[in-house]
Amino acid sequence: MVLHPELTANRDRRAAPDALDEAVSLAAALPDLEVVGADIVRLAKPQPGLLFGAGKLEEIGEQIKSEKIELVLIDGPVTPVQQRNLERAWKTKILDRTGLILEIFADRARTREGVLQVELAALSYQRTRLVRSWTHLERQRGGLGFVGGPGETQIEADRRAIDEAMGRIRRQLAKVVKTRELHRAARRKVPFPIVALVGYTNAGKSTLFNRLTGAEVLAKDMLFATLDPTMRALELPDGTEIILSDTVGFISDLPTELVAAFRATLEEVLEANLVVHVRDISHPETEAQARDVLGIMERLGVSEEIPVLEVWNKIDRLDPAEADAMAISAERHPKVFAISALEGTGFDALTAGISEHLSEPRSAEDLHLDFAQGRARSWLFEEGLVERETLTDTGYDLHVVWTARQKAVFRKISAD
Repeated sequence: MVLHPELTANRDRRAAPDALDEAVSLAAALPDLEVVGADIVRLAKPQPGLLFGAGKLEEIGEQIKSEKIELVLIDGPVTPVQQRNLERAWKTKILDRTGLILEIFADRARTREGVLQVELAALSYQRTRLVRSWTHLERQRGGLGFVGGPGETQIEADRRAIDEAMGRIRRQLAKVVKTRELHRAARRKVPFPIVALVGYTNAGKSTLFNRLTGAEVLAKDMLFATLDPTMRALELPDGTEIILSDTVGFISDLPTELVAAFRATLEEVLEANLVVHVRDISHPETEAQARDVLGIMERLGVSEEIPVLEVWNKIDRLDPAEADAMAISAERHPKVFAISALEGTGFDALTAGISEHLSEPRSAEDLHLDFAQGRARSWLFEEGLVERETLTDTGYDLHVVWTARQKAVFRKISAD
């Protein structure tokens, strides 16, 4: 059962029906869960001890009892005291939004770092909930044990036990991060710019990534289908070579624990030469989702100097007239592109736009090469940098147009 508490005094939040739909989709993203009911509960203000008023508490309790509901997902923050009291009153498990997202992340994480980051975030979350026991991972499927499942073992844990576990995970993470830093340093030596795909969860990033690279990253109509970042080399139609990175989807009210824990896995975004913000333009809350993404990027520390292109994805879900209007609107903005990643439409303009925004400043220069510098001369022609060449008695006079990076590579070749 999913409940979305709607504070009647707070009119700045997104529409309650859309928020409830997202919460149900979050619940559906976890295996082993069957959503048997969903409701919006309007509150003048949350009650400190039980969140809901006495009348609503009894009404929901009767529904839980009659339908034999085993888990109630509350789409919002629930304090440890509220969680304990609600579980006692309703005699069922309670999971808030943060706990649910952590469960999904734990179920999906595949890389060593991803698993460790989830465990660290879960411990940070549980540390504030010492009125409850915390659950050790001993199950066949992923997950953190908040939901419950076969084979789990519960142990009582105090602050010291949690702190020791967090310290152990941080030490393990330090080793993993050191290894990844070596990989990233090696990647920096490859003169390919990094393009990072970001966006709200389920915006279609992985479908776009697969279309562009020919990869087979999991792409499903499901929240958080992708968790661990994936990178692939890609040659754009104009010959520009890039590294494309697919990242975890963002979501509104992202738990603080996850912003901190997953900052490391989003370092490709922090170091990107270009960020491509993918939006589900067909979603009724697309504007609010876009604000959430930009807000999280700011919290992550993404530099304002990194250029951002905006991709309006899923125009195939709009009616033809609306899709045409969207495409015309996008054409008026040099950093906006209307596409359908599913159908592959709008890709020519998008890849051309990526190439254009990655283009480095070029300068012209006259060079003289001796006959003995044949290797350097061949490299200039292979790179297509020679505008004209004149044969002289001592070698070659060339007029080249190149970037600062290409000039540096040429100097290295010439020195060898």
